[in-house]
Amino acid sequence: MPACVPARATDPTRTEREHQFHSPPPTRPRRFRPAGADVSASIAVFLIALPLSLGIALATGAPLQSGLVAAAVGGLVVGRFGGSPLQVSGPAAGLTVVTADLIQRYGWRTTCAITVLAGLAQLGLGCLRVARTALAVSPAIVHGMLAGIGVTIAVAQLHIVLGGTPHSSVPDNVRELPAQLADPHPAALSMSVLTLAVLLVWPRIPGRIGRVARLVPAALAAVVAATAVVALSGLRLPQVDLPSWSSHSLAGLPEGPVAGIVAAVLTVTLVAGVESLLSAVAVDKLVAARKEAPPLPRADLDRELRGQGAANIVSGALGGLPVTGVAVRSAANVKSGAVSRNSTMLQGVLVIVAALLMVPILELIPLASLAALVMAVGIQMVSLHHIRTVTRHREVPVYAVTTVGVVFLGVLEGVTLGIATAVAVSLHRLTRTRITHDEKEGVHHVHVRGQLTFLAVPRLSRALHHVPQGTPAVVELDGSFMDHAAYETLQDWQNAHTARGGSVELTGRRAGLRIAEPGAPTTAHTEPGSAEPAAPTGCRCRPWTPWRNHQCEEPHLAPTPDAQSGAGGSGGKTAAGAPRHAHGPSGHELARGISTFQRNTAPLVRGELARLAREGQRPSQLFLTCADSRLVTSMITSSGPGDLFVVRNVGNLVPPPADAERCPQPGEESGDDSVAAAIEYAVDVLEVRSITVCGHSGCGAMQALLNSEPGGARTPLRRWLRHGMPSLERMADESRPWPRLAGRAPADAVEQLCLTNVVQQLEHLRAHESVSRALRKGALELHGMYFHVGEAQAYLLTGADEDQVFDHVGTADLSA
Repeated sequence: MPACVPARATDPTRTEREHQFHSPPPTRPRRFRPAGADVSASIAVFLIALPLSLGIALATGAPLQSGLVAAAVGGLVVGRFGGSPLQVSGPAAGLTVVTADLIQRYGWRTTCAITVLAGLAQLGLGCLRVARTALAVSPAIVHGMLAGIGVTIAVAQLHIVLGGTPHSSVPDNVRELPAQLADPHPAALSMSVLTLAVLLVWPRIPGRIGRVARLVPAALAAVVAATAVVALSGLRLPQVDLPSWSSHSLAGLPEGPVAGIVAAVLTVTLVAGVESLLSAVAVDKLVAARKEAPPLPRADLDRELRGQGAANIVSGALGGLPVTGVAVRSAANVKSGAVSRNSTMLQGVLVIVAALLMVPILELIPLASLAALVMAVGIQMVSLHHIRTVTRHREVPVYAVTTVGVVFLGVLEGVTLGIATAVAVSLHRLTRTRITHDEKEGVHHVHVRGQLTFLAVPRLSRALHHVPQGTPAVVELDGSFMDHAAYETLQDWQNAHTARGGSVELTGRRAGLRIAEPGAPTTAHTEPGSAEPAAPTGCRCRPWTPWRNHQCEEPHLAPTPDAQSGAGGSGGKTAAGAPRHAHGPSGHELARGISTFQRNTAPLVRGELARLAREGQRPSQLFLTCADSRLVTSMITSSGPGDLFVVRNVGNLVPPPADAERCPQPGEESGDDSVAAAIEYAVDVLEVRSITVCGHSGCGAMQALLNSEPGGARTPLRRWLRHGMPSLERMADESRPWPRLAGRAPADAVEQLCLTNVVQQLEHLRAHESVSRALRKGALELHGMYFHVGEAQAYLLTGADEDQVFDHVGTADLSA
């Protein structure tokens, strides 16, 4: 019986499945029963969060308990109510500069009140469901903001590392730095150097000792080492001072100018909200990359924003620092194997226990060690990876202006300058359109690189009028946007040019089409706002490639210049009736297709392919299907690079494993190990979680099996098709029910054999040792699929041996 999909009676409907996989997680989480993985993950995160929370409180000038309050509230409140189950929240370095400035301006109690008001603002924005709007902020601005904050933190903490006191602004700290360097405090400097050395060396300890050592976070190891040295050596250094909780300051009524308070609330809301949401998106990617852990729903960003708002309200009211989602601690939580939100909540409980019971131990930590730890965090916020990314995307001005603005003016001012610069850069790109005209072999080419707006119309019109009347012309569009003014200019010129005997071909991401009035029944057109031609109205297909000059099946549709010359055809017939196999002068369809990929598609996928090249392939699916050219696997599965491990052969056949006790007959050894090797590699090395055997309508291999006659010539094709004979025998066996399509009977014997063949090849698949072993462990699922080419409809195999049905996708479910 194929391990495919449960029977229809237990199948969830399409609406139910969409709700299951795409809706936010339930508002009532399960009872607090942490699994073993959650307990170990919470301990790992706690060991990282404890020293960092104290260090961030020290860097802001707030009471040191405030860092512990924020860490505990972030773990419990956001862990309970947030929308990203594995995200860890607490005090973050991204708000250090903002909070320090607020404390210096308004005092601690007013800063707590501002945190409460910012939480209320986040709560309101979450209720308005605008969380995803924050993701529209350019990543260059976010990275620049974090880099500016990192520079500010590092420069300020450098004074404490040297045994001095930081000043209120970066220019003041830089101005006083030479004097501080000339007169350092040896004891404080030595503990800071020790802390930084442990941070640097700890992750790089080789061998078995290193593997054991890395069970302890580097931050904790560095602080413990410095604390132990101070305690054993008797050095007199400023240490953590945690006053009694009875004297802990809570939030008070905000005092200060209303405009300043409002600006402060907006700043905290903006920085904390954006950082939390970007961190939640990053956590989703980390969770999706895990193979062995159970699947988790994607983050509900609006719920996450509401959870962050509630945490800031509670943290501010209890005298804690502002709370945000923290990427470093969240990554540690995911990598430690956490499986639910219980890990973040338990981490909050551990912080509370430490704050109540470990005060004597915490007060042994030297402040110079915490300052060095926070300085290292600030340096890491200036990410070389981010700099390379913004350089590749030509957004260095946005990044640089934001960074400099944050360092010298403040976070809100720097972000405002960054947004203004991003807008200016976008406008510059919108107006920077390059239009060229040249002539090759009698064909005039007008090449447009960039966006076509009304600002480029004069240059476009000038280039078009350089094309002589009555000549063939090609307009190549390398942009993604065309406004109405440019559209009308192209349309008017095309109409005039074709009326005088010329021809026009519009190329780009969809080639070989003409532009015409929207709604015209006989020609394709380009909609305003897009450089891509839209599908012709009234046609029954949508062209996607120039290889075969794909056109809609309208007998009166005029062929494009490529169709007339044969340059674009490679099979079938054009609308004008010309054979599609007629090649042009060069016949370089493959080279032209590759050129189009390099020009249009490669820039879009280069980043993802570079990531896959670095990390290697980790597909979760083996897709075994026919070599038929009409079966485009990436199209019918909506998959991309790295998603599917694909094996294709004639007839989607899976040769059963060879019998080692039997000598092979002549010719039997030819090509059989190819499929077996791919299956073994996919299951044992790539550890795919499912294998799908996909047949299709009109399969030539099945037609050949039906028409085969015994005693024919032993050609390679005949020898290969012997692996399909069990399918033919299965269909001829009247004692076995035939697999069928949902809603209708098979159209003919070929379609019946195509369906039967999928079921039979699944049986061959189970006979392979690697597959059977994985099935016994519950680590693998097998699925059958049938694709009807003419209907463009996929069917999935459901049911048991006695009632095998290929059901429409949308009713069947691959998740079973």
